[in-house]
Amino acid sequence: MMRSAVSLTFLLVLGLAWFLQVVPEPLILTEENFDLSRFMGRWYEVAVVSTCPHYMQHKRGYPVIVALELKHVASEGNFTRMAASFRNGSCKQMTTNYSLTSTPGRFFHHVARFGADVDSFVVRSRYDEYAVMLQLSTEKPSGNKTTKLKLYSRTLSVGAAVLDDFKTLVRQHGVNDDAIIMNQNKGECVPGEQVTQPVTAQPQSWKRNTVPPVVPAQEEDTGNV
Repeated sequence: MMRSAVSLTFLLVLGLAWFLQVVPEPLILTEENFDLSRFMGRWYEVAVVSTCPHYMQHKRGYPVIVALELKHVASEGNFTRMAASFRNGSCKQMTTNYSLTSTPGRFFHHVARFGADVDSFVVRSRYDEYAVMLQLSTEKPSGNKTTKLKLYSRTLSVGAAVLDDFKTLVRQHGVNDDAIIMNQNKGECVPGEQVTQPVTAQPQSWKRNTVPPVVPAQEEDTGNV
């Protein structure tokens, strides 16, 4: 009887180990036939939401549109993201290098400040109008995980239909769409210049490819941009 119980326990443990190894992870859907060259260029970060309380507190305190410039050299396996926004009374610019991966529309970078590994996915894109970026990151060694979704636009505003799609996608990733922060237009941002008088902007107006997900969490602008 004892030997049978031990054998049964061993088989259960072995079966569990096999189950954990072979059960496929849920899939993240990225833009079908993603075209990196068309994704490059000027974008504006018009809306954001995150499961990171510190990031959300920061953004609520100063929800400003971030101007992005994406550049890729064909011979290199990465692209640069230059982000310019008003902070502490003047326009600041930050550059981040995103490494390309074998999956089109999926990128990787490391944030030394937070010890975080970040995977980014372009899950929606109408290249001449808008795009949605999903960012999943994990801080080490704490293992703290965060999910973040960002709505990019080629202009300073997006329409109601795009916002509704963004809210739907946010809910699909387990985030409350009521928490979405709409960034505000504070005027043209030129690095080094002082903040100008804010300008009011009104909000204006997806194919798929599957990749396995990674663990969620913080990214380069966790709490900052």
